[in-house]
Amino acid sequence: MNLICHKMKNFPYLISFSLLCLVSSFAKPSKPNVLFFMSDDLNTALSGFGHPQCKTPELDKLARRGIRFENMHCQYPVCGASRASLMSGLYPYTNGTLGNAGTLRGNMPDVITMSQLFRKNGYRVGRVSKIYHMGIPPEILEGTAIRDDPQSWDEVVNIKAPEQNAPGEKTNWSPKNKSSQSFTGVVADGDDLVHADGMAASHAIDFLKRNKDKPFFLACGFVRPHVPLVAPAKYFDLYDRDAMDTPVVPEDDLEDVPQIIRNYKRNSTTYGVTPELHKGLLEAYYASISYMDAQVGRVLHALEELGLADNTIVVFTSDHGYLLGQHHKFQKQHLFEESTRVPFILSVPWMSRQHGKATKHITELIDLYPTLAALSGLKPPKDLHGASMLPLLEKPSTDDWEKDLAFTISRNGGESIRTHDWRFTHWDFGSGGMELYDLKNDPGEFTNLAGDSKYSKTLKKLKLQLEAKRTEAGFTHKRFGRKKK
Repeated sequence: MNLICHKMKNFPYLISFSLLCLVSSFAKPSKPNVLFFMSDDLNTALSGFGHPQCKTPELDKLARRGIRFENMHCQYPVCGASRASLMSGLYPYTNGTLGNAGTLRGNMPDVITMSQLFRKNGYRVGRVSKIYHMGIPPEILEGTAIRDDPQSWDEVVNIKAPEQNAPGEKTNWSPKNKSSQSFTGVVADGDDLVHADGMAASHAIDFLKRNKDKPFFLACGFVRPHVPLVAPAKYFDLYDRDAMDTPVVPEDDLEDVPQIIRNYKRNSTTYGVTPELHKGLLEAYYASISYMDAQVGRVLHALEELGLADNTIVVFTSDHGYLLGQHHKFQKQHLFEESTRVPFILSVPWMSRQHGKATKHITELIDLYPTLAALSGLKPPKDLHGASMLPLLEKPSTDDWEKDLAFTISRNGGESIRTHDWRFTHWDFGSGGMELYDLKNDPGEFTNLAGDSKYSKTLKKLKLQLEAKRTEAGFTHKRFGRKKK
């Protein structure tokens, strides 16, 4: 009886609290802030995305306060081209950035970039560390950002850090590759703050403190887990090297792929990563991710301490995926799932009813620009290729989402479309061989069905879809490919 009375006594409070929660779920601010995190060379190795070994507790917390996009794909699996597409909302064939050379503004002088749109609408816009392409590690060692776009920012901070020169235990996990892009791991001395991503987080926090009373757009780029794989020792201590699970790959996995990409960045010819070294490489990759994850947590904690969390849209993603031995290959510029797919978390405070959910609908990084514009009540350029993801934010499982494929291109005239059930890829703009994978029955993309007559109708349909998409993306034979015969 006393328990019932106690509950009845608090009933009005419970009603009021519930109403307050309901109101807060829909109370959209007139000019929300944007905090945009971008990691470098990160595949979907996050514990919140189901990875069994990599530990990312801070990003997992963010995912619980937002929505996970589990089928997000980049437009070009290399830093410069991917970042140019994301910032412009345009496919690479249109913005002209087809690799790491050149700049977006150099190709499109009149482009209105994503951050520039916010700048034109009264936001204080800042960049910390790598957003547009930077050469890593050289430009971190020098503290420069040669390919940056000044028109995109009010203020910038370039990070200068020791990278592979940091004191600590250093190992090259890829002995055949002795370049700056080798898999050098450093169990580094010192705390978080003396290395690149810790410095970036500190500068991001400083920006938040200085701009907490005005609307802002802050882009914070973290360079890990891009090589060199540098992290303080405590992050290596999170992992047991001997327990690392290396990818299981059929020995003959590459025998049925086009010759044009068969040996590109192949372990046996390029890296020399033995089974023992492979475990050390994975430990270093995951340790650098956990280090980066902790820096995300520092910035998000500051956001809350400053009273900004309820008025700030938070985005986390990577520029492209990354192979770590899958298909006997490493790094990027391939057109397999591990290379095109990226982690993506979008947290919108006033859409709390959907927090913690995930969508499996196909999305692309070019969709971020129109989405942030829509959430902020801004009018983006009319010619963007991306689509606003508001329907997915309102209902992750909605049927009101028309995008049915992702389009990604790469070196050697490689073009790929990824549907829910299939991946179709061709090389040299169609003359260098084809790949077809049944993702329902072969999610590892081990068996190329392009030469199997049983799939000729599927192949024909996907070829037509790819050709239509490449035209939409701005491809012309005169500019990019072979002349039609």
